[in-house]
Amino acid sequence: MLLHIIARGKIARSPEAELVARYEKRITWPIRVTELPETGGKIPDPLSPHRTVLLDERGKDLTSREFAGVLERWRDEGVREARFVLGAADGHSREEREEADLLFAFGKATWPHLLARAMLAEQLYRATTIVAGHPYHRD
Repeated sequence: MLLHIIARGKIARSPEAELVARYEKRITWPIRVTELPETGGKIPDPLSPHRTVLLDERGKDLTSREFAGVLERWRDEGVREARFVLGAADGHSREEREEADLLFAFGKATWPHLLARAMLAEQLYRATTIVAGHPYHRD
């Protein structure tokens, strides 16, 4: 299953970009990153079937093991692409939230875009290691 991070805004050269790249290299599942302008810019058409996850402060606050379980279930159901969408500064529209398969939050706090992307990359790495039975994650 392809893990596709779709982010509004550019990460550029920064310590956060280096951290994101480090986790992307560690992930053994196929991964793709698409950066879009803050406003406008079409999200690429998905593979089919797919699932869409919006990172949203109103979303579910899942444990790493629960998040891994979601990805594992989707993979086993034959989902070809899991899309993780980080919105612009104003977040996602009501319509986007209603159409998403999962609203996912990193707690109740609001996080800067660059940190949220790094946290997502780490959680994707962690989830794939949990599914593989790798000892990276410790409960």
